[in-house]
Amino acid sequence: MTDALATFGREGPIVVLSHFDADGLSAAAILVRALRQAGWNSEPLVIGKTGSPWEVETRDRIAALKPAGLIVADLGTRSEPVLPGCPTLVVDHHVPTGEPQDAVTISGNGLNPEPTTALLAWWAAHALGEQPDLLWLAAIGLIGDMADGLGFPELEEAQARWGKTALRDATSLINAPRRTALADAGPALRLLLTVDGPKRITKGDDADALALHAAKAEVRAAMDEGKRAAPLVMGDVALIGLNSPCQIHPLIAQQWRGRLKDKIVIAANRGYRPGWVHFAARSASGRDLISFLAEHRPDGADGRYGNGHAQATGGALPIAVWNAFIADLGLPQAQVKA
Repeated sequence: MTDALATFGREGPIVVLSHFDADGLSAAAILVRALRQAGWNSEPLVIGKTGSPWEVETRDRIAALKPAGLIVADLGTRSEPVLPGCPTLVVDHHVPTGEPQDAVTISGNGLNPEPTTALLAWWAAHALGEQPDLLWLAAIGLIGDMADGLGFPELEEAQARWGKTALRDATSLINAPRRTALADAGPALRLLLTVDGPKRITKGDDADALALHAAKAEVRAAMDEGKRAAPLVMGDVALIGLNSPCQIHPLIAQQWRGRLKDKIVIAANRGYRPGWVHFAARSASGRDLISFLAEHRPDGADGRYGNGHAQATGGALPIAVWNAFIADLGLPQAQVKA
C-alpha cells in the first residue's frame, strides 16, 4: 500500500473500483474511508451486473473522474491495465490470469488460509494508520465469501465486538441488492461508507436500509422458484437450468453442490441478461473448476469466462457460444433458443 500511495498524486481523487458483492463493497468501503480519514480525496466506483473493469465503458467512467490514482478491488488480476497511464493498486484474492503491468499488486491467492479482498484491504489500510473501527467491514467480507470458518483472528475479534449474529445478518442484507433484477448496489455501498457497525444496517429504518430488506425479499422469492429446477446429469456434470432476472445461479449451484457431492454442478441462468447465459460452477469433489473450464473453453468466450476460485467459478457466454459449450459437455438438450 505504501508503494502505491507513493505513486498517487493529490490533484484528483483516488478512485476505488470494486465488485458489487459483500466482499468487494466492504473492501471499497474500507479503502475509501481510510483514505478520507488520512486526508486523501477518494471516490468509490462499482462494477455492476454485466460490467467488466477491462471494457471501454468502465474505462470512460473512471477517466471522467480524472483520478490521481486507481485501486482495483476484488475484480481479478490480469496483465492488461484497467486505465492505461494511471497509477494503480490491485487488491484481490482470486486466481490471477496475468501479472498487472505497471501496477502494485496485493494478492491473497495461494495463502493458507486465503484472505478475502476485504481483509486484504483492511491489512493494507494500516499504511494509513490503525483502523480498529473498520474491522467489522473486513468481517463482512470474510462472511460474504464464506471464509468465516478458516480461523482468522480478525473475525473472532469483530464478532466479539459487534456480535456474530449482527455481522451475519448484515452480510446477507449487503449481498441482497446485487442479486436482484435491478442489481443496484448503491444502498449497500452508501451504508458501508457511513455507518459505524452492522446493527445500523440490520436495524436501520432509513431508505437505504429498507431497500436492502426489499432486495432480500425479492431474491428469496426468486430462490423459491429456482429451487424447483431439477438437475440434468451427464457423466460428472450436473446442470440446473434457470430463467430468472435475479442472480440466483451461484446460490442454486452452491445448494446442489452439497447434494451432488461427486459432480461438477453448473447452474445456468438464461434470464439474467438478454442474449446471454450466465452460469456458476461449484463442486464438492475437489475438482479444479478453473482448469475444467479451461479445458472446455469454447471459441468466442471472453474475460467473463472461467475466473474466480478453483472451487467456485463460472462465467457468461452469448447464447450461441453457450450452446457450443454445453454440447461439448455432452448436454446438447440444454442448448438455449435465441
